[in-house]
Amino acid sequence: MSSATVAKPQAQRPARGGRTFSLPVLLLIIAGVLVLTSIVRLITGADGITSTGQMSTALRLAVPIGLAGLGGLWSERSGVVNIGLEGMMILGTWFGAWAGYQWGPWVGVVFGIIGGALGALLHAIATVTFNVNHIVSGVALNILALGATRYLSKFTFANTTEGSSKQSPPIDSLGTFDVPGLSSWLDTLNQKHWFLISDLAGLIGGLVTDLSPLTVIAVALVPVTWWVLWRTAFGLRLRSCGENPVAAESLGVNVYKYKYIAVIISGGFAGLGGAFLSIVASNVYLDGQTAGRGYIGLAAMIFGNWMPGGLALGAGLFGYTDSLNLRGGTVNVHALILLIAILLVIGAAYLVWRKRYVPGVVTAVIGVLMFVWYATTNEVPRQVVTATPYVVTLLVLSLSAQSLRMPKADGLPYRKGQGK
Repeated sequence: MSSATVAKPQAQRPARGGRTFSLPVLLLIIAGVLVLTSIVRLITGADGITSTGQMSTALRLAVPIGLAGLGGLWSERSGVVNIGLEGMMILGTWFGAWAGYQWGPWVGVVFGIIGGALGALLHAIATVTFNVNHIVSGVALNILALGATRYLSKFTFANTTEGSSKQSPPIDSLGTFDVPGLSSWLDTLNQKHWFLISDLAGLIGGLVTDLSPLTVIAVALVPVTWWVLWRTAFGLRLRSCGENPVAAESLGVNVYKYKYIAVIISGGFAGLGGAFLSIVASNVYLDGQTAGRGYIGLAAMIFGNWMPGGLALGAGLFGYTDSLNLRGGTVNVHALILLIAILLVIGAAYLVWRKRYVPGVVTAVIGVLMFVWYATTNEVPRQVVTATPYVVTLLVLSLSAQSLRMPKADGLPYRKGQGK
């Protein structure tokens, strides 16, 4: 069976509802947002919104979200909805800390992946073999993972030095590094506060400063995922299971096998994100450490239209908003209110140009209200800063929901031979 044969049914179906932005157009949009951000920085004086430190923190916070999103991408491209990403991340944090404390951080990373994969195996057995509703299975896994790790912590960490029933002992660091020469030069350029140039320097500098080896691996997994799923026969067969499993089966694809593989890989990615939290982001396991990042990773995947590149942009956006909470965010968030207001006005003009008058008017009204909020205040309450990542998650999903196309058979029950 050739890969072209499997691809044929999918090629004949129009991709309704999908985004049509080409790469040059997408890069132009990103460049435009960066120019607007630079203008807002000059108007408000909030230099921290594009500082090297801000971008470096945003990258570190985006990695676990992106890894969870990659996990969701693998699972849902095979047709299995994975609400259980949060539970798999929780298992990754605990297993990573447990093994990392005893045998070193790299062993902890491996065990974090194994922990997430074990949770995914339970999800695969429930959804693929027994046809349990995917949402029910995912929620049950989240509850099970939370209870299991709290129970295990009482026996493993409670009696250890510097540990407790809710916290592991410290774990050795994987270390960090900068790109020699480039990091310091970009940081110096960023501190000049020049229009656009310093903002670009801050953005790029954040990607090459204070890096963990695990961060580099996580970033590399994005293009690796794209290549495997869109440039190999294995990926083509896996995606066919999420689009039309009956047609895939008729062409000789073992749908059960590919769904199991995809869901287990999905759990491995989520577990790696959990291990990143307990070993890199902080060198201890803490009860409640994931803080909903599995769900935000799922939101990043949806925002990215089930594509690795869009997912990475979504994870970066959520990581950036989360970083505002850690680096004096009240002033920076106040400046971003102005940026959002400008973007909303531009979006309203675009909607009116497309003759979508009602959404255009609503968007314009919201933009005006944001302008009024910015003009009548000097800073935002700390509570707003804390809630920013979650508010952004809801806003992004609500605004992008009309232009998304999920895999056609995502979440639908499947039984071998059902097409006969």
